[in-house]
Amino acid sequence: MSDVGISPGAVALEGGVSRDYLLHHRVCPTVITEDGSLVVAVAPDALVPEALDDLGLAYRRPIVSHITPREEVERLIARLTSGSDAALTVGHADQDDESLVADVRDVANSAPVAAYVNFLVGEAVRAGASDIHLEATRAGLLVRFRLDGILLPAPAAPSGLETAILSRLKLMADLDIAERRRPQDGRIRVRLADRELDVRVSTVPTLHGESVVLRVLDRGGRPVGLDTLGMPAAILEQVRSLANKPHGMVLVTGPTGSGKTTTLYAALRLRDASAEKIITIEDPIEYQLPGITQVPVHTQAGVTFAAALRSILRQDPDVIMVGEMRDGETASLAVQAAMTGHLVFSTLHTNDALGAIPRLVDLGVPPYLVAATVDAVMAQRLVRRVCSDCAAPVDSAAYDRHAAIPSSIRAAPLIRGTGCPACRHTGYSGRLGVFELVVLSDAMQDAVARSAPGHELRELAERTGWLTMWDDAWSKVAAGLTTAEEVLRVVAA
Repeated sequence: MSDVGISPGAVALEGGVSRDYLLHHRVCPTVITEDGSLVVAVAPDALVPEALDDLGLAYRRPIVSHITPREEVERLIARLTSGSDAALTVGHADQDDESLVADVRDVANSAPVAAYVNFLVGEAVRAGASDIHLEATRAGLLVRFRLDGILLPAPAAPSGLETAILSRLKLMADLDIAERRRPQDGRIRVRLADRELDVRVSTVPTLHGESVVLRVLDRGGRPVGLDTLGMPAAILEQVRSLANKPHGMVLVTGPTGSGKTTTLYAALRLRDASAEKIITIEDPIEYQLPGITQVPVHTQAGVTFAAALRSILRQDPDVIMVGEMRDGETASLAVQAAMTGHLVFSTLHTNDALGAIPRLVDLGVPPYLVAATVDAVMAQRLVRRVCSDCAAPVDSAAYDRHAAIPSSIRAAPLIRGTGCPACRHTGYSGRLGVFELVVLSDAMQDAVARSAPGHELRELAERTGWLTMWDDAWSKVAAGLTTAEEVLRVVAA
């Protein structure tokens, strides 16, 4: 687009827009058109759309952009801020955009913006969403909920208020609303009826603006019981026994969002908190456990997993839960705790249960110490549960060409949700776990101590009647709890 007709003398600086701000973003307001729009000269490498959004708020006008050579934009900025034009008002040029930020704050606190944000959070809680995603795109603000592990459309943002909505969320999380070029993290405490929510806020800059993700944590919620997670009877009985051991280490593995912390909470509830000192280190604390000392990780203050673990070992604990072993120091301290008479629960990010053994060695724990301290490793995933309101039989012939589906499953009567208002037309409502548990036998401990290869560990596990996650998942399909599609999506063979 050409820059014909640009007239810098026809517009004044408004709302605290400074020369430094214009030079940094490589934009310059030039003229107000007959229909009231503000024409802005934009260099090819300008920082848009945030600059255009800010100018629209500062001038309270719709923006029309003109792509202009960068040298010309700089010349226009020089003319606009030189004081030579009668229409100029440059008294705020050195206020470091404070007035502009104030304008953004005023709009962010306006009634329509506040009403939408409150409605959005409330709707997410009512739907049971774990996360709210607000993503700036070329077409506007894309809003989605993560429900049962899947992203689904959420109530759309009102047109024209997209930037103000993101600014309001940043204000509520005590973040810098003027900073849009680097990631930020914060928290919002929300009270909704009789529930107290802790909302973690994460922002990152993207091509078309900022992406904001809200993680919704129900602080007033209660951890579930071990018998409600969906464990097979044999695994459930073994986990109960492991949770009551006097010392050692029990690990739970799986990707982010697979329910590891929920499982550990359920295991901790089997201990007698009135007779034992139980301490957890978490990032973040997802549920408040009565009678248990819970320590939140605060990296900026120096409270890392390793630093907190080192300190709580001097607190005379009986049982310790480490939210995640992310580094060698944390892993070594956890092993030390297990060696000195404590029961340690923790998590690792591995694809299966046996993968935890080489992972600990990679973190610097000697194999003989892994063999001496790790009692068992459980791996888990979450699959969506078939909606009971719209469940219907499935023609088994639909799976005839799926070689990955066991023949016994293809021949069984299966069900699937057809979609209804109760499940938001997804066919699923809620989730349940699929599990595998490896309890280290004496033979396996010997093999771990001498760094035996993975296939040997697998053979030894199979001799104990090991039920793999793949096996457990298909048993839940046969029971009508989930679908073949969910297993193929979530669980690797």
